[in-house]
Amino acid sequence: MRRIQYHRYGGPEEMRLEQAPEPVAGNGQIVARVVAASINPIDWRVRGGAMKMMTGKTFPKGMGFDFAGVVEAVGSDVSDLKPGDEVFGTGIMKVMGAFADKVLTETKLVARKPAGVSFEQAAALPTGAGTALQALSEKGNVGPGHKVFIAGCIGGVGQAAVQIAKMLGAHVTGSCSASTGEQAKQLGVDEVIDYASGDMAVLARSFDVVFETSGKMNVDDALALVKPGGRLFDINPEPGKFLRLLTGKPIRFVFGGASRARLESLATFASDGKLHIALGETVPLEDAIPLITRLEQGGKAGGKAIVRID
Repeated sequence: MRRIQYHRYGGPEEMRLEQAPEPVAGNGQIVARVVAASINPIDWRVRGGAMKMMTGKTFPKGMGFDFAGVVEAVGSDVSDLKPGDEVFGTGIMKVMGAFADKVLTETKLVARKPAGVSFEQAAALPTGAGTALQALSEKGNVGPGHKVFIAGCIGGVGQAAVQIAKMLGAHVTGSCSASTGEQAKQLGVDEVIDYASGDMAVLARSFDVVFETSGKMNVDDALALVKPGGRLFDINPEPGKFLRLLTGKPIRFVFGGASRARLESLATFASDGKLHIALGETVPLEDAIPLITRLEQGGKAGGKAIVRID
């Protein structure tokens, strides 16, 4: 089968579209034929070696984490899924490999794809929307009347966070560029702040939850927005931020690991029309490496970038 993979940790030049052995499902595992996969920063962070303590030194390694597809084979002990079922979720962190004709994963990392949700839309959900759900609902306990600030409210995690926060009954303030302010309002943001020129000082100590999804906000500026008893959630762990955690600052990091329960919640939201991720550039597998490279270097795709496998 075809798979985008790499033979050592490094930059985008290490990616190759090559032939690879077809995966075999073991206990608790499935093999799915990939229909669509979404591109996330975690894809190149893993390839760059940022998580090598977890991913190890066995090569080649596959690229791609989030996918939607059709079950082709199941392990001998798997009874809740069968060939032909449409599913979405993530690959196994040590294996990944969603940018391929087929992917190996565990049953606990997938859920059934709702019939009314496209493969592309389902593939856009697991990591970004899963991270937002984890931060706001599971860890942040956001509820009616809470005030939430989302930095980067139009990004892959941010737009999911806005919709989930509104579902939970929160008042949402979001920061984004001036050019995307109208898009943020249409998404449901109550108050839109231009991150380049907005006056953050007037918002000091205003929010029950601050969710930093942009990777651009200074940690002191973000903490200044948190009201007493509130918390800052961040998806971009850095050494300096960990030091703040050790000194007792109300900062927590979220990584959006997949779980069956979390994916099923996202499936319900998407099926009910309450959660929709704006899709951007879509390319076939043979054109995915240039797109991944461009996004890694700061380029834009006009929404969630998708790799379609035909």
